[in-house]
Amino acid sequence: MRADDWYSLAGMADDDTLPEYRTGSDSRTLRDALGCFATGVTVVTCFDSDGSPMGITANSFTSVSLDPPLLLVCIHKHSACASALLASEHFAVNVLQTWQQPASIRFSTRQEDRFGANDWSRGEFGAPVLQESLSVFECERNAVHEGGDHHILIGRVVKASFNPELDPLLYFRGKYRRLHFD
Repeated sequence: MRADDWYSLAGMADDDTLPEYRTGSDSRTLRDALGCFATGVTVVTCFDSDGSPMGITANSFTSVSLDPPLLLVCIHKHSACASALLASEHFAVNVLQTWQQPASIRFSTRQEDRFGANDWSRGEFGAPVLQESLSVFECERNAVHEGGDHHILIGRVVKASFNPELDPLLYFRGKYRRLHFD
């Protein structure tokens, strides 16, 4: 049976055997459904008011506009570096490549020194840049919006660099993944 035939016989909306989330039900089910969307993995970085580097792993990242060049990243309101990211005029979005999974894990925990084990430098526009990243977007803060338990941080891209020879680190259904080419 082809996929087209399956969808015509039993649409997902009519299949009561599949897990489903409805308003007011278990948020874990919603999280599992959202996890079906494979995403890249980023580390968002800035310097705090004392000049210390700050960063957090984030996979809620997307382009917003090419003209002007805008992107967004969502930051949990209770994350350790949320206030620094919201106050900083400049931040960087480091898109991780396959061999940077340890950095992703380190920046997703509450470790004190997230930068010590990573090669990084101050970017041209004043935010920490992780070396060996797949791509880096250096941004000026453009706007911040409320989004439930997250802040939606919109940045105006002032510089973007990338290495076309590297592959992305992916996250899908709660696990790190890699591209598999045919």
